[in-house]
Amino acid sequence: MHLRHTAAAAVASLALLFATPCPAAAAVGEFRYTYYDDFGNRAPGVLIDPDSRDCHTLPEVADPDTTEPAFAPQNLTGATATMFTGPDCDGDYYSLRPGGRASDRLKLRSVVFS
Repeated sequence: MHLRHTAAAAVASLALLFATPCPAAAAVGEFRYTYYDDFGNRAPGVLIDPDSRDCHTLPEVADPDTTEPAFAPQNLTGATATMFTGPDCDGDYYSLRPGGRASDRLKLRSVVFS
């Protein structure tokens, strides 16, 4: 009798193990920011469902020699965003919780999501 209960518990445990979904590989939602376009006008930028744990250099402001950094980020994802002042997640960094917003004073060129 005990052997049947033990075997049933083991089978149930294995079923739960394989039924559990893998952790998400994306920060679901949008990460918004503002940057200056080639004409000096404010323009909106967005990353949609960005991959987690990968560095995302913002394409509009990737080159520090020719562009101003982005600013005023809004983290509308479900993950913490760590923003960097340089491209390739280099330089000073700041974190923004899910749902958080920062002012125009916060400058960034790249971001990684937890």
